Amino acid sequence: MLVTLKEILDTANKEKYGVGAFNTPNLEAVKAVIEAAEEVNSPVILQHAEVHESLISIEEIGPVMLDYARRASVPVAVHLDHGATFEMCVKAIRQGFTSVMYDASSKSYEENLAETKEIVRIAHAAGVSVEAEIGHIFTSEVGSGEGGQADSSEDYEDLEDVYTDPKVAKEFVKATGIDCLAIAFGTVHGMYVKKPKLDLARITAIKEQIDVPFVMHGGSGVSEENYKIAIKNGICKINYFTYMSKAGGEAIKEYIANKSIDTPLFFDQLSVAAYAGMKADVKQAIQIFRG
Repeated sequence: MLVTLKEILDTANKEKYGVGAFNTPNLEAVKAVIEAAEEVNSPVILQHAEVHESLISIEEIGPVMLDYARRASVPVAVHLDHGATFEMCVKAIRQGFTSVMYDASSKSYEENLAETKEIVRIAHAAGVSVEAEIGHIFTSEVGSGEGGQADSSEDYEDLEDVYTDPKVAKEFVKATGIDCLAIAFGTVHGMYVKKPKLDLARITAIKEQIDVPFVMHGGSGVSEENYKIAIKNGICKINYFTYMSKAGGEAIKEYIANKSIDTPLFFDQLSVAAYAGMKADVKQAIQIFRG
């Protein structure tokens, strides 16, 4: 059933569990996420990232995501991830997405606040939830799918300059009226090439200031133990894509390896293998997030 992001996350925030948010730039990914969620009877979030417009446009994949969400036996929100422009956010709202993320985190605080506030005004008028971001989330050079320049915690002398400040977060949420907040505490978009330095206590410090659902970006590669601590401390939405996509690729690699060299390969068979690999990975992730 198609629902808003706010409906899903308000319940998760109250009951202290995490909900997986999976980018789905193809039909195989959409099917894998929905079927995995149905098998474990968990709400789930389908996402289209603006950066994936180079793979498939929102006009093409959006109707597919919405159709699967409406027919699902579990609550499903359809979300625009990392919307970088007003135009993209409005396009998602008009198409029927039930939530949008407006990401102006790379701009000045004043610009981020003013622009996010306007998106909230537009989205809420249409019954659509809004996510925004305060702080800086690192980007790996390997498989991030997020664009931008690769960096890590080692590139900054003072992490207070890039991690989410609890008092600033409180001010931002109050001024904008957003439904959930993506916070920076050391996670990385893409593949982890080094063990992450997570400031899990920062989540609690922010939670003491504001009681809105928090979002973890760069969720792939975090240990099961750290997921559980992060969720206990206030994380409700976990963005997860890189390792899911990798699981699909590894399933194809295994399928090919088990074929003799003179056996023909068919794309539909590779598609099924990728779907199965992603579904297994998504199912495991959802089970970890639910605790």
